[in-house]
Amino acid sequence: MEIRRDRRTARPSNGATDGAAPEITPVFALKELVARLNREQHKIQDLLSSLGFALRSFNNLNQFLELIPLMASRVTDSDGGALLLFKPNGQVRLERLHCQDSRWGQDIRKALETATRQMASSLNPTAGQAIALTPGAIASLDHQVSHYLGANVQLFGTAILVKNTERGRLYIFSRDPQYGWTETRQKLVRLIADQTAVAIENDELTVELRKKERLDRELEIGAEIQLRLLPRSCPKIKGIELAARCQSANRVGGDFYDFIPASYDQIRSKKDGSSEWGRWSLAIGDVMGKGVPAGLIMTMTRGMLRAEVLNGHSPARILQHLNRVMYADLENSNRFVTLFYSEYDPQTRLLSYSNAAHNPPLLWQAASKTIRRLDTLGMLIGLDADTLYQDAQVQLQPGDTLIYYTDGFTDAANQSGERFDEDNLTRSLQWACQHCDHPQAILEYLFNEVQIFTGTANRNADDMTLIVMQVKASEP
Repeated sequence: MEIRRDRRTARPSNGATDGAAPEITPVFALKELVARLNREQHKIQDLLSSLGFALRSFNNLNQFLELIPLMASRVTDSDGGALLLFKPNGQVRLERLHCQDSRWGQDIRKALETATRQMASSLNPTAGQAIALTPGAIASLDHQVSHYLGANVQLFGTAILVKNTERGRLYIFSRDPQYGWTETRQKLVRLIADQTAVAIENDELTVELRKKERLDRELEIGAEIQLRLLPRSCPKIKGIELAARCQSANRVGGDFYDFIPASYDQIRSKKDGSSEWGRWSLAIGDVMGKGVPAGLIMTMTRGMLRAEVLNGHSPARILQHLNRVMYADLENSNRFVTLFYSEYDPQTRLLSYSNAAHNPPLLWQAASKTIRRLDTLGMLIGLDADTLYQDAQVQLQPGDTLIYYTDGFTDAANQSGERFDEDNLTRSLQWACQHCDHPQAILEYLFNEVQIFTGTANRNADDMTLIVMQVKASEP
């Protein structure tokens, strides 16, 4: 390092106080140089610290980006800086520009805008199409920027990388012919570019988080609405006891069950809470798929089924009408519904039913202590508009127990991939009907058996819905 003397004339020190300047020695000059370097270092540290504070404090990305060219030019003692960002459609936009000389800054802006237009014309992106600039295209951009700024401008550019994808360029320029891009200056520019990338990524993560929060809130509303559509409690029906539960795998599920009065007069619940002798419909269904789409179709199915029940048709005719009404909507959504529909007459203990490819309910007959499947032929709702369904009936006796369930029970799998299947459900029901005193106890036992089978750490991948209906052994 060359140490230059001050231009003032050095005189010998003889102790005279004639006002002459003291001789500037090499030691003094070295101290001055070290002090100046320390001041420069502190200035750079203060600027970078301010930029770091801005990164932590600013909630607005645009406010932070305004600082980038200014900070980059100050820490490198250059004349100005420019921030160019790449858009998803391949466009290159001059985001921010700082130049100490405002008049020269206008020329710089025109040069950069011309370079970006040249880049856009060479890419010719299709509207709405996402384009990632190739290394060759970015090298071409650097060449265009250098060309339009002119040969007398000292230029340095570095990438702004977000998740290993170049999202922009930070350029620093100087008109000083003696200006050099030292390794230190290049590192400082890259450091600022890295902080810019962090700010961009943080902003995008914030946007995604807000979207997720809105979606979560919408899902909570959907789950709340769906929960309100399920029966709040089991109705009091003369001669039987009921228990039911729907356990969704997601916040919004595709399973549903319903208890529907068979006539308009029964819709008005009695104030004294006494049991009713009128017929009741018991239905259970499952929409293929999960989440919000399945939940919407479940809601639609429930509303249409309730309207059909009040027409007073047989179970098979109700499923046939429901299938024809829902066919077009289900075909467009590529989803189908399985549905078991039944009607119970408390006066005769006769259960009439029809099945649209749902899991057949299991009937435990107290007299023989055997289990019977209740099933009829019929396709899924929404698969074929002309599908015909069949009616069937079963005479229930005191002590009989009937369970309606969805495939979440039989498809529940343990860590080895083994399914709970219908055989295990049948054995569990057989035990429960002989040892449990009431439907709620049977329901709790069956849910617990599935949980034991799958393991406490395993979360069921499908919705699980169960209705337990038990005929009272004796009338009160």
